Amino acid sequence: MQTNDDILSLLEEKGAQVAREAQRAVILQPGALGDCILTLPLARVMKEALGLGGVDIIGHTEYIGILPGRSCVSSVRSMDSTDLHRLFAEANTFDLEDRDPLINAFADYAWIVTFMGEANGNFEQNLIFTANCSHSAEIITLSLKPPRSKRRHIAEYYVEQFANQSGLAASLADVAAQNVLIHVTPADRNQGLELLDQVGVDVSKRLVILHPGSGGRRKCWHLENFTGIARTLREADVEVLFLLGPAEMERLGAAEMSHIRGSAKFAADLSLTDVVGLLGCADAFVGNDSGVTHLAAGMGLRTVAMFGPTDPALYRPIGPALTVFRDSQNRFTRLPCCELQHSVAQSLLSGMQNPPVR
Repeated sequence: MQTNDDILSLLEEKGAQVAREAQRAVILQPGALGDCILTLPLARVMKEALGLGGVDIIGHTEYIGILPGRSCVSSVRSMDSTDLHRLFAEANTFDLEDRDPLINAFADYAWIVTFMGEANGNFEQNLIFTANCSHSAEIITLSLKPPRSKRRHIAEYYVEQFANQSGLAASLADVAAQNVLIHVTPADRNQGLELLDQVGVDVSKRLVILHPGSGGRRKCWHLENFTGIARTLREADVEVLFLLGPAEMERLGAAEMSHIRGSAKFAADLSLTDVVGLLGCADAFVGNDSGVTHLAAGMGLRTVAMFGPTDPALYRPIGPALTVFRDSQNRFTRLPCCELQHSVAQSLLSGMQNPPVR
């Protein structure tokens, strides 16, 4: 039989749980798509370990807009709408007016994690001042890049930094490489099927998406390697779709585009939401060290990632079906490699489901 003390203890525990779940956190992430996806394990740890009601991200909406409803991120906001550049002012000159929009921007958060600025720098000091204008909040500044002495994967490094500064268990930094970070919705798949129909892809066949681009030219595998894989897959009655972004459309010349058209169908200049839809309908993906490759792997898609100068031990994508090939000497960015083309194509053919995932 429960005593009054037991009931009071239960009520207090329940009240403390409700209070924790009412608290929210925000992450200031100024990076591109890959950086944002590699921040998701940190967001998950914060939400679960701290018992928060939600974790938001402030960043570039063209990269983070896909996260709410598909990941552990509750909502997102544009950096451009938040006037964050003001926080870089010299701390001794920084000031806020009554009802300043910057105060309102952080008024709802018990935890504020920033990848902008430096520890004890002007940005951090001004952020602390701004938050304290409305309430008391925990402010933690993290580094986007690990020191040379750190050989830990970057997602684990983010969590490790947060755990060290917040007092959480260091074991939380062990990020499971098998985690699916981004979940595809039925609406995504429907959109993807519509796009595939528009470009003439036969959705009754298995589908491999090839993304030959990246943010840096030195990270890009030679185009002939991609077109060679496309030819091998098509000979095995697999549909192939090249996914081309604005950078590729600008970089690739007429001869290279003709080479792609002769190898497979392609889709270009799509929104990131459309890309999610296409990836959600694919059986496998091959790409360079790029944000879209991180997206594909994070969605749980069978992903082959081609790495060049970047160390995959630190920056490989996170996902349950990832294979990484590395050419640290950048040979495959300059020359095609028929042997590796064949290896990748055979790996895809042996691992894909038949019938297709759709």
